[in-house]
Amino acid sequence: MVSEVIKESKKIVIKIGSNTLSNEDGTINETFLKELCQQVSSLMQEGKQVVIVTSGARIAGIGQIKKWSRREDMNYKQALCAIGQVELMSAYTRHFHEKGIHIGQLLLTREDFYDKTRTLNIRNTLFTLVDEGVVPIINENDTVSVEEIKIGDNDTLAALSASLWNADLLILLSDIDGIYNKNPKEYEDAVLLEQVENIGELLEEIEIGNTNSFGTGGIATKIEAAKIVNRYGIPMILANGKRENVILNLINNEYKATLFKPVL
Repeated sequence: MVSEVIKESKKIVIKIGSNTLSNEDGTINETFLKELCQQVSSLMQEGKQVVIVTSGARIAGIGQIKKWSRREDMNYKQALCAIGQVELMSAYTRHFHEKGIHIGQLLLTREDFYDKTRTLNIRNTLFTLVDEGVVPIINENDTVSVEEIKIGDNDTLAALSASLWNADLLILLSDIDGIYNKNPKEYEDAVLLEQVENIGELLEEIEIGNTNSFGTGGIATKIEAAKIVNRYGIPMILANGKRENVILNLINNEYKATLFKPVL
């Protein structure tokens, strides 16, 4: 089913999690980025349009200046994001340039999705970029976001972006293979759920773990993202971005993942 859904989808949003994008020391994983850009290029050659929602600005900031990693003050977090956003986009630009692909940046906040004029502007920008063969890269505008306007996690940002763009598919690349019936790090008999159609029943059956050290979200935010896009008839795939050429290998049925399938 995962392979078929990707093949049938023309408009795809791919969300990159912080742990997927980073090495263990918090620096940007250049090998992953290179593979990602190669895969996006392959998808575009098949006639697909791709939008990327990326995490990693704060990580890139820490990797760039080698300090403030333990500072929890909001002004330091925002300063790290300001530094890291430049480094992050530079890395995307460099690797996509090797494939002859241009990128465009959109920095958004929660307010942008609840103002009709702003949502229209976002849609127009996205449609213009993808129609011209440019890959839009979306991130939250962390340098200005405070609690009142902050989306909070990029799983939700990706879901809102996919819904706004009328995407055919949302792919969340994380550091897990998908949704399990229980924590696979604690239970050897944990079973990967390859397809979910009833999220309400799922929440009653599985254990929700905590967030990780780099990311702002966990399993709960990924399930919430699935609820958002499924509501609009958009399927969502949760897959392990740490696996080699994960998207292309999902198409070839080499890897397993969890498909959240909307009930129409």
